[in-house]
Amino acid sequence: MSNTIETPPSSPENSPASSEYEHQPVPSSARKGASKFWGMYAGEHAAGTEFMIGPLFLLAGVSLQNVFFGLFLGNLMAVLSWRFVCAPIATQARFTLYHHLEKIAGKWLVLIYNLANGLLFCFLAGAMITVSATAVGIPFDMTMPTIDDFYPNSVTFVVIVAAIGLLIAIVASLGYDTVAKFANVASPWMVLVFLACGIVAYKQLGASSWEELKLFWGESIVFAQDGSSESTMGFWGVFLFGWFCNAAMHVGMADLSVFRFAKKSFAGWATSAGMYIGHYMAWIAAAFMLAAQIKLSQDANPVPGPMANNVVGLAGIICVIVAGWTTANPTIYRAGLAFQAMAQTVFPNVSRFWATFTAGIIATAAGAFPAFAWQLLGFVGLYGTILAPIGGVIFFDWYFRRGGDAVAFQASKPVSSFNVGVFHARLIPVVPSFYLIVYQGYTAVNFVLPCWLITGLLYLAFSKKPEAA
Repeated sequence: MSNTIETPPSSPENSPASSEYEHQPVPSSARKGASKFWGMYAGEHAAGTEFMIGPLFLLAGVSLQNVFFGLFLGNLMAVLSWRFVCAPIATQARFTLYHHLEKIAGKWLVLIYNLANGLLFCFLAGAMITVSATAVGIPFDMTMPTIDDFYPNSVTFVVIVAAIGLLIAIVASLGYDTVAKFANVASPWMVLVFLACGIVAYKQLGASSWEELKLFWGESIVFAQDGSSESTMGFWGVFLFGWFCNAAMHVGMADLSVFRFAKKSFAGWATSAGMYIGHYMAWIAAAFMLAAQIKLSQDANPVPGPMANNVVGLAGIICVIVAGWTTANPTIYRAGLAFQAMAQTVFPNVSRFWATFTAGIIATAAGAFPAFAWQLLGFVGLYGTILAPIGGVIFFDWYFRRGGDAVAFQASKPVSSFNVGVFHARLIPVVPSFYLIVYQGYTAVNFVLPCWLITGLLYLAFSKKPEAA
């Protein structure tokens, strides 16, 4: 990325030492073609979460046809959300999510949002550090965490998590270029390993037809559920999960911070590499791996390292390690931007490097608790419900209050340091939804779209149209 910044050199954040453009529109000299985004999204989404989420569908008793068709359509909606909701605003406004939101909501409300955003991203990255640790621990004969473990189960596990987390924190702290280069190098090989895992696991199941495959799948569910075959997700549940498992990134606008570097919104189609390679092929491959493990070893514990080792050996172990990294790297990068924006509300000279490194340390601490990895189906729905509604504010503000006027928006200043309208618009739908999810056991992913729409509409109702420049 170019270090030439097209802004006055008097401001510290706009100095030549900064190349991430946290407080200014990304200049044309630093913008990237769509090809730069395909590898990042393929690597990020054909990554650590896939080893966890795929098997969780089997454990939840989801039918095979609902997995195939629900995910196909849900992933399509996710790609369309990135391409037509997030990317167009990102490539016009050219700001990070946090600086963009500050212009709408004011710095103190953004501080609260950034804290929640950064912490939730850290917990997700921590789950991916856990995933990598299950592979690194194999040569050390580490006692693997089980799906029932909440706390660390051995000193060896904690040491391995700490070592992996430190490395990931350093890579993410070096900036977007480093994160993108890492993904572009790793993703092609990982995709092939995921495909190999799925093919080998399918052969291990010994199915010669679709009907026989459904039979083996059903038997795996019965074994995993100790003789039951109860399904907690139907077609629409799988469809909504496929669509909204990354809601914070697309309709929630977190990826404004990524696509601000794109030359055109066409780069939004790059997310299809992540969705159909990662959230389709890789999820299904990982689910087959657990089904094969159940058939061959009568073991329903979905620990990624041993599962991959059982299927393709050393290549599988390496793939799990690198897969965890390629998810954790950009996630920690996003969390670092959130923490930097939060800290600069009080301390203007806080650097992105140290904010990102702090996010990496928090993620590493979270990675020592295996429960974050085992509860991914519920967790990603919950963080989408909490974070995505702010994207509704940005969307409705951009199109219905400002008419998509990028020049006026870039020159605008917040009308207040704490926008009460944004605060109430988000609080009204999210608080009751949080109660129903956490205390009444409702499925989290069902609340994402209603909260997003209600928040955006309430924001319009509570806000005045900005004055003409």
